[in-house]
Amino acid sequence: MKPIVIVDEPQNFETEIRRKALRDLNPLCTLRYSATHKNPYNLLYKLDPVQAYDLGLVKQIEVDGVEPDVSYNQAFVQLDRIDAKPKGVTAKVTIDVNEINEVKRKSITLKLGEDLYAKSKQREIYADGFILNEIRADEGEIEFSGGRVLKLNEQQGGLSDDVMRFQIERTVAAHFAKLKKVKESGIKVLSLFFIDKVANYRAYDDEGNAVPGKFAQWFEEAFEKYAAKAHYKDLIPYSASKVHNGYFSGDKKGKGAAAKKIWVDSTERGSKKDDDTYTLIMQDKERLLDMAEPLQFIFSHSALREGWDNPNVFQICTLNETQSQMKKRQEIGRGLRLAVNQQGERIHDKSINVLTVIPNESYEVFARTLQQEIEDETDVSFKGRVKNARAKARVQRKALSAEDEALFKAIWQRINYQTRYSVTLDTPELIEKCVEVLTDTNQYPKVQAPKVRSRKAKLHMNEEGIQGVETGIDESNASYQNVPVPDVYAYIQNRVHLTRATLFAILDQSNRLDELLINPQAFLDTVVTAIKTELQALLVKGIEYHEINGKRYEMTLFDEPVETYLSSVYPQTRDDVTTPLNKTLLEAQPLESDTQDPKGDAFSCVMSDSEVENTFAHECSLDPRVRFFFKLPGKFKIATPLGTYNPDWAVVFENEERVYFVAETKSSTVKADLRRNERLKIECGHRHFNLADDVVFKEVSSLSGLVAQ
Repeated sequence: MKPIVIVDEPQNFETEIRRKALRDLNPLCTLRYSATHKNPYNLLYKLDPVQAYDLGLVKQIEVDGVEPDVSYNQAFVQLDRIDAKPKGVTAKVTIDVNEINEVKRKSITLKLGEDLYAKSKQREIYADGFILNEIRADEGEIEFSGGRVLKLNEQQGGLSDDVMRFQIERTVAAHFAKLKKVKESGIKVLSLFFIDKVANYRAYDDEGNAVPGKFAQWFEEAFEKYAAKAHYKDLIPYSASKVHNGYFSGDKKGKGAAAKKIWVDSTERGSKKDDDTYTLIMQDKERLLDMAEPLQFIFSHSALREGWDNPNVFQICTLNETQSQMKKRQEIGRGLRLAVNQQGERIHDKSINVLTVIPNESYEVFARTLQQEIEDETDVSFKGRVKNARAKARVQRKALSAEDEALFKAIWQRINYQTRYSVTLDTPELIEKCVEVLTDTNQYPKVQAPKVRSRKAKLHMNEEGIQGVETGIDESNASYQNVPVPDVYAYIQNRVHLTRATLFAILDQSNRLDELLINPQAFLDTVVTAIKTELQALLVKGIEYHEINGKRYEMTLFDEPVETYLSSVYPQTRDDVTTPLNKTLLEAQPLESDTQDPKGDAFSCVMSDSEVENTFAHECSLDPRVRFFFKLPGKFKIATPLGTYNPDWAVVFENEERVYFVAETKSSTVKADLRRNERLKIECGHRHFNLADDVVFKEVSSLSGLVAQ
């Protein structure tokens, strides 16, 4: 009689020896079941992760992502990578770097002997002890001159303890909320913590006695906090110390009562010590589901083996001092099975079967990573995530009729002059304005101490991808103290270029210096923003433009063809408009997507950034009073105190007389609706074009607004 062979996880039986062993059974047929086949053979049925999620065959997922405020008050360093190459060994690190307007967190490459003080553009917090002394590639670590050692993916100077403490609290909060909802249904709720260092949860003193690590202490504090709440009273009839435990592997050192366990901080799989630990968990799975068993919160230091899960794991929290290196699918896989009650009956209620993941990253990042893993590890390809390259076109200046050429030159020669500007600044007025806005806490709210925030979102998974819909926000104060205060005047002066006397007057009269000790970087950035805002407004108020003799923009600005997406031109095809845009300067030549060769006929167009510009171009093309119009090129720039300004349109309009317009198109021309920088740059545009006697500069939302008297 020939047997029917059923193989679970057949990807583990693909070696020649194992395949031969299966053949030697001489089976009538072989059935193979796996979520990750290496060889699908004769595929009969497929249930991919998206289908299982949609059908409610696994728990739904919500993510309660915990992230800290980036406060830049401490010497932040994270070791991202070590590159050992023939030319030398370098370290890729992330640090905080001084930029023109703010501090930014950036990734940089370090060589031996280089100093973070210089690399950070002279941030004072890196001034002492941050020269790279050693790169130990084999050990995956670096050492700085001050003795600081960083291992791969490790960081210092962040809020990692605050983040992990808040993750534990959010996990405990979710556990109590879930238990209150399902206890009457006879469902035991479990929470699982993955940790990267056993000593953070459990350690042993010199006499071999177990002592709680910081994770255990934080957990018990959070548990007691929620157990004491009125609406959770008597929900869990056990003390904090009874409801949590950890499964770790260790070696005994010493003899008798003084024996001491040294915990293994490894996430490697396959060691006998790990296998012993996993066996213990597997043997006790039924006990864990019993309401009479106090244990509800499980800490594990290893990524559990294939096959370990528990249907009543409702919360999974990964506690790492860096971003977790565990695969998202591996992480959530420990709790995706549908829950069971005390009778072992499967629960199919979607409102109950929700797995809450508490990572140290945003739910958007978690969803993106999970989606990529599903695409990489299965044959699922989310629609909408893989798009064909968008259609392109070559935009170039077209051949103009003699009449249009004359109109183009007539307006171009009136507006192509280049200018420089001078400003006058009333310092007492600047001080008065800055003090006025800084004392208005509605405009510039009081600086708060750094916080750690959680944002919860329900994940929706379908063929289009994985998206999160936000459902809640919570926050906690960060705990660190003794924050170093940088040189206040030097920091502000480097960004606004005012005298120390002026800065002293502003800070002294603002009566807000006490906030400097609460959050130094946030306070300094608030002051810089306020001063820059008022300074720029006063500079524009006192600006005067002067034409630079003999310096003009050339017509060659229009000569170089530009390859762009058809979505950036109007119209996108010659059939999009009934009347071609014949009164303008450019044409679009569609291109083949694979060869970029011309495809079809060219058609008149304008470069466009918005629907407002599309509408304006359409109105100009239809109105007989508009003789010629074109979009000014990106290289046509006017210098302003806020950076360069590029106006939108040049228009030749003729009714009873000819008028030359330069137009700025906005969806709203109400000044309050415009962004402040836009408003000030447009004001500079007015001052610049005042030098041209017969050119009118206007900001408009339509052609009718341009020609209105």
